[in-house]
Amino acid sequence: MPQITPLSADTLPALGRFDTPTICNAIELFEFRPRNTGFMNGSIKACFPKMPPMVGYAVTSTFRSMSPPRSGDVYASMSQQVESFAGLPGPAVMVYQDLDDPVISATFGEVMCSVYKGFGAKGLITSGTGRDLEQVENIGFPTFTSGAICAHGYCHTLAVNVPVTVGGICIYPGDLLHGDLNGVSTIPHEIASEVPQVCEELAAAEKVVLDYVRGTKLTSAGLAEARNACTAMMAATTKRVSRKRG
Repeated sequence: MPQITPLSADTLPALGRFDTPTICNAIELFEFRPRNTGFMNGSIKACFPKMPPMVGYAVTSTFRSMSPPRSGDVYASMSQQVESFAGLPGPAVMVYQDLDDPVISATFGEVMCSVYKGFGAKGLITSGTGRDLEQVENIGFPTFTSGAICAHGYCHTLAVNVPVTVGGICIYPGDLLHGDLNGVSTIPHEIASEVPQVCEELAAAEKVVLDYVRGTKLTSAGLAEARNACTAMMAATTKRVSRKRG
C-alpha cells in the first residue's frame, strides 16, 4: 500500500455531501487530467441507487470463480484485506476485478459485505456481479456491480492490493473513490482537499441559471445573461485552481 498524505478530518465528509457528477464537474475545473479520464464507464452501476454517496480509499483484489482455487477460497484473503485497512488514511472501499470472461458468478454476498462493513469499509465495487442484494441493502452497504448472479461458483481471490481494471479504468491501491447512483469517479489526491470548496462554487454558479429558468417571464436574452454570469463564475474558479501549465 503506498504512503498517502492524510486529508483533514472534515474533507471526506465534505466530499460525501456532493453527488458524483458535481465531484466530476469540480475536478474538471482544476484542469489536472483530461476530462474523459478518471471515472468508470456505464458497465458499473449502483445496486442501491437511493444510498448516499460513498467515499473511501481503494483496497484492490482480483477474483475468479470458473474453476476451484489451487488452495484456499475467497474467505482466505479477507484477513489480508482487512489488515491493509490500517495502512489507509481513511475508510476503505473494496474494489474487485473479476478475471473470468464471461463473469461466472457473484463476487460478494451478505457475509463478505458484513465483514468489510464491520471493519469500517464504506462500500464495494466489482467488475463482476453480486448476490444477497436484499440482505446487503439492509446492512446499509453500498455496492457497485455489472449485474447480479445468484450463485458463488468456485469463488476465490487471487491477489490483494494490485492494480486492477474496473469500469474501463485502472484503480491502484489507495486511490480515493467517490460513487453514487450516477457512477464512480476517482479523485486525485493532489486536489482532493480543495474539491469540496470548488463544488460549493460550482453549485453557486449553476444556481444562477437554475434560479432564472425556475422563474417567470423567461426570455432568451435573460437566459443568455444568466448563462454568461454562470460561465464567468466558473471561469474565475478555474483561474484560481487550475493546474494547467503553459
